[in-house]
Amino acid sequence: MSFLQSLNISGSGLTAQRLRMDIISENIANMDTTRTQEGGPYRRKMVVLESSDSFKNKLLKNIKDYKAGGVEVAEIVEDPSEFKKVFNPDHPDADENGYVNMPNVDSLKETVDLMEAFRAYQANVTALNTLKQMAVKALEIGR
Repeated sequence: MSFLQSLNISGSGLTAQRLRMDIISENIANMDTTRTQEGGPYRRKMVVLESSDSFKNKLLKNIKDYKAGGVEVAEIVEDPSEFKKVFNPDHPDADENGYVNMPNVDSLKETVDLMEAFRAYQANVTALNTLKQMAVKALEIGR
């Protein structure tokens, strides 16, 4: 694996985790949104990540040509779970029984997901800094 390829792998991880944090932030910001352009309450979104060049695909072709790949966003999907029903007859979006459909966003779950994405982001920054230090040391040896 080349030095620049290692930088690309860490960079793809940083990009993917930043997008995850952006989507989690969007979910938290819309925790109380009962109306969207599509109609109905906001629906929680999740990021699906995949290997940009999977080992399985390379194995099927030729193992000696394998080059490690990074990560990429496969898609952003909506959580199909049910909306929360809250009794609030004064709310403009309340049904005939006084219940309002609230978004299926759980602040605890979002906080845990955000911490996980942040830790993965930190790990990629650490790997990137280690690669940088290795390059500096290699240049020092060459003097």
